[in-house]
Amino acid sequence: MVLIIKRMIAALLTAAVFFLLAPEATAASSAPATSAESALLMNSGGEILYAREADRRALIASTTKLMTALVVLDEAGIDELVPVRLEHCAVEGSSMYLRPGTYTLRELVTGLLLVSGNDAALALAEHVGGSVEAFACLMNRKAQTLGMAGSHFVNPHGLDDEEHYSTAHDLALLMAACLENPELAAILTQRSARIRGADYYNHNKLLTSCPGCLGGKTGYTRAAGRCLVSCCEREGLRLICVTLSDPKDWADHRALYDWGFLTYSARRADEGLQYSVEVLSGTEAATLLEPEPLRVFMPKEASLRIEAELPRFVFAPVEAGEIGGWITAYVDGRESGRAALRYRESIDEQAPRLLERLRNAI
Repeated sequence: MVLIIKRMIAALLTAAVFFLLAPEATAASSAPATSAESALLMNSGGEILYAREADRRALIASTTKLMTALVVLDEAGIDELVPVRLEHCAVEGSSMYLRPGTYTLRELVTGLLLVSGNDAALALAEHVGGSVEAFACLMNRKAQTLGMAGSHFVNPHGLDDEEHYSTAHDLALLMAACLENPELAAILTQRSARIRGADYYNHNKLLTSCPGCLGGKTGYTRAAGRCLVSCCEREGLRLICVTLSDPKDWADHRALYDWGFLTYSARRADEGLQYSVEVLSGTEAATLLEPEPLRVFMPKEASLRIEAELPRFVFAPVEAGEIGGWITAYVDGRESGRAALRYRESIDEQAPRLLERLRNAI
């Protein structure tokens, strides 16, 4: 009883310290200032490290093309042939300077993302959706499935329209989804590509100036200002940054990443853990349990505690791979993740003794 009371008091004190100190709030307050009207830094799991007007709706220019590419690759094969017509080549704004004819979907998506080709955006939209309007419906449907509640799309290229907008938070969710598509993720990391004899160089300067950058998308119109979505990974931690209407976007992304990686980490909570449980009536006296991988996102200065839930003993037989318990990770006293403990090997039931055989026979 005394032990239980002590544990309750310790838990209450831990919770009180957590809410008083608020590590995330303290860390966020030390983040570098940005020049953006809207900004967000989050990890790939959706936890926000820094936000400034992150849910404010705004014009997003060519960062739109992340959604265009994601929808296209959801709906069509990477090696499909796509017709390009003269009207596609005449669109205003940035271009990959296509000529009427047939291109592969891969070639067009590459030009769409590396040099922000509006011509490629129109050709892809009409190929997949049948029309720009129908393709915009697919974009909005995808936005809903990703939880992008502050977004609405009316075109595949991002040219200014009052009904075409998103938020820094929504674009971070979109970038996270793009990275889950292997083909799209691979294109985003390309620094250059050669297509039909022409060389294309990625507009994303972070690929060469920010260690660990995994790509992203630039955007600019006079009304939207400079827009940038990017992703960076260091030491197993993946962060996503979005700035909208930011005249110093390259420097702001680098500064936010440096701060984020200096302040937070993704620790392997399962590393080196192994537990033993007694086995009754088995061919072995004990069995080992090992946890599934568990990575915990946390401030570097926070404390990590692991608690295991497992039985004092089990009866044979035991099957390898079966769940035998759980581990729970606590960061500064707050639960931050769970993982199953699985039996490492199978253990058969011991052969019945003579008396047990006789008893069974009777």
